Order: sequence, then structure tokens, then C-alpha cells
Amino acid sequence: MIKEYKTIREVVGPLMLVEGVQGVKYDELVEVMQQNGEIRRGKVLEVKDDKAVVQLFENTQGLKIATARARFLGHSQRLDVSTDMLGRVFDGMGNPRDGGAPILPEQRLDINGAPINPASRNYPNEFIQTGISAIDGLNTLVRGQKLPVFSMSGLPHAELAAQIARQARVLNQDSKFAVVFAAIGITYEEAQFFIDDFRKTGAIERTVLFTNLANDPAIERISTPRVALTCAEYLAFEKGMHVLVIMTDITNYAEALREVSAARKEVPGRRGYPGYLYTDLATLYERAGRIKGKEGSITQIPILTMPEDDKTHPIPDLTGYITEGQIILSRDLYKKGVNPPIDVLPSLSRLKDKGIGNDKTREDHADTMNQLFAAYSTGKECKELAAILGDAALTPTDKLYAKFAEEFERRYVSQGFTTNRPITETLDLGWELLRILPRAELKRIKESLIDKYLGDK
Repeated sequence: MIKEYKTIREVVGPLMLVEGVQGVKYDELVEVMQQNGEIRRGKVLEVKDDKAVVQLFENTQGLKIATARARFLGHSQRLDVSTDMLGRVFDGMGNPRDGGAPILPEQRLDINGAPINPASRNYPNEFIQTGISAIDGLNTLVRGQKLPVFSMSGLPHAELAAQIARQARVLNQDSKFAVVFAAIGITYEEAQFFIDDFRKTGAIERTVLFTNLANDPAIERISTPRVALTCAEYLAFEKGMHVLVIMTDITNYAEALREVSAARKEVPGRRGYPGYLYTDLATLYERAGRIKGKEGSITQIPILTMPEDDKTHPIPDLTGYITEGQIILSRDLYKKGVNPPIDVLPSLSRLKDKGIGNDKTREDHADTMNQLFAAYSTGKECKELAAILGDAALTPTDKLYAKFAEEFERRYVSQGFTTNRPITETLDLGWELLRILPRAELKRIKESLIDKYLGDK
């Protein structure tokens, strides 16, 4: 039920105090109408007794509270959803940003969604091919998983995100695949890069793009990932599609959360972020998954830049607790010209074993993955030893490991942002690199597989 009040008492920054309210709920939408007919929108942040604190989506400049009226709409923010959203660009609130017509909704959904009952969840176990060897071969993405990318300022995570959005598909399946892309707090140039890239490559046809720009209100930044996930849930669980949700940059989302928390004068937690940051991030990440009896699924790749390149910062730290692994980008690899600069050793996909093997990728995937990890780790140690003591300190086998590490970074990890490698090509390349090492060093691969794929080596 819509309720209207003329009791706006105070405006401080983006916050507005309305007195004498009744039956108002947290997160309820509000319209503030001025005498000239102008309408500004906001939502309820806090309710105490007969007072409600409202955060406006737009700025408060020129707002005349003496004559303005506040209308409480009786519901939280909703999104109009339809399959017509595919191929379209929206702002962070779900309004068209591409000059196209408004969406004719098949449903109107609350953007906060509903938690998935753990008992009805299906276990992720199907391989998603991204076409990127460092992910597919060593840190495999599985349908229904949430696998974040931890980046650093200045690294090409935008290019990586666009590459994954273009190339990702469920292997050996004819099911419909869609990408929901949420750009949070990015610059106009970055937003245009994604739009142009998707249009140029044709990926826009299966993509829904939500863009929240850096100059948009902080409160919209908090809504953007929820709007995107609501669209993804509709496509996945109502229309039976496999949906990949890419969200960049979660750090901008957390900064907006801190800004709103400070405006509400809440007691800050670590580094000034609100104490409920963990819970809030979980409400986003836990909307990924598969549901028993439903054909569709939601797979998430949240991307975040680590402030000061610090993995122990609250945002990557808490994200790591909630999600199933992480892909870490390396500044050192980027300086060497390795693109994408994925550091495979600290990266981890906790569900990779569930999505590989016979009938999913290939019988040799698990063994070669373990061997490549071990050989690269040993090779890096040999290179560090040579840097300290000189090449003379290395045995002939050590020198082969050092050579392997060089070739691995140059040929396996560094493939550029336009190369789309099928998983069979990635696995064959792994075997090609393992030829550098003596057969006796391949201790993590079954003899039968060595015979089959390396022959008489």
C-alpha cells in the first residue's frame, strides 16, 4: 500500500529523514515528489519508531524539503525480466542504456532474490570451457561454481573478463548458454570497451550487460550486482539456460557499501568496512549454483582488484572464504609480457576434480594437471637458485626444469586475449611441454598414459 508524507525534516548528503511514518519497512522504495513534478527515488535504510532514514539514488541538490512529499511504495526494488533482455545494455538499476525500448516484462522480480535451499542444490560437476589454458587445464571452471579473479591495479582483468564472456561454453552440451555481465563502478571508457568488444565479436547476442559508471550514485552500485543476479536467476531457473555471471569490480561494490555504512554512522569493522561485509558478500556469491530438477544453472566469476596488491585485505580475504577457489593475476608475469598474466601456482579451483576426466574432458587431464603444477613449481625454484648461485650450481636436470618453466609461461600461460583454445589443444600442449623433461621425472602420470601420449620418449 502506497503511503505519502509531507514530514521530510532533514537532508544530509544523500540521506533524508522522514518523521511520522507508519508500517514502513527496511529496503522499501521511496519516491520524493517536488512541486514542479520532479521525482527522485530512494530506498529506506533504517526505521526507528516513527522515523525513517531514506537514501536517495540521485543527488539531493536543489531538493526543497518544505514542499516535497515522500511516497513509500510498499515494496523493495524490482526488476522487469524477459528473454528480450539478451543483447541489451542496461544501467545499474535495470533501465535501458542503449537507446532501445523498455522491456515488456514476463515477470517482475525482487532484486534481493530468495536463498536457495541447500537440500535442493545439485553438485557442480560439468566442465565449462573458457578457451584459456591456465584456467581450463589447471584451474578448471565447473558449471554452478563461483570462481573469483583476484587482480591488481593496472592489470588487464577487463580484457580477461571480456575474453571469458566471449569464449565460455559448456562442453558436449547443446543447451542454451548466456552471459550476464555486471560492470560495477567502472569508467565510461571501460564500459564502452566491453560494449564494443561484445558487439564486434557477436557475443552481445547471448549477453545481458548492466553498467554502473563511476559517477553514478553509490547506492546504485549496491543494487547493480543484485539486479544482474536476478536477471541470471530468471534465465537459468525459469528459462533453463546455463548462465555465466561476470561481476567486475567487486572492490568498487565494497567501497560503496563502506560509504553508505559511514553515512549511517555504523560502527566500522576491519579497514573501515562494515562488520557485515562477509554476510553481504555471501548474499551475492551464494546465488550461484544448480538446483535439482532444473536444467539451468548459474556460474559466477566475480573480479576484484586487491587494494595495495594485498591478498589479506578484507575484500579478497572474505571472498576467498565464501567462494570455491581463486584465479590470481601476477604483476611480475605481466611485466614479462605474459597475457593473460595468470599465476597458476597460488591459483586454485576447489571443484576442478569434479569437472575433468573421461567423458568430461579427457582421461589424461588429472595426471597431466598434477605433473604440470609440480614441474612448473620445481622449474621456478631452479630459476631462483640460478639467479642466486649462477647456472653452474644447477644439475643438467635442474636446467631442463628451468627451461620447462620458461617455455610453460611463454607457450602455455601466455596465449593473448584473442586465442580460443579447445581443451584438447590445451592438453596436447601440456604433453608437448612435458617432453622437455626426462621420462623418469614424470612421476605423477600413469605409465599407460605416458606410453599412449608420449610414445617412445
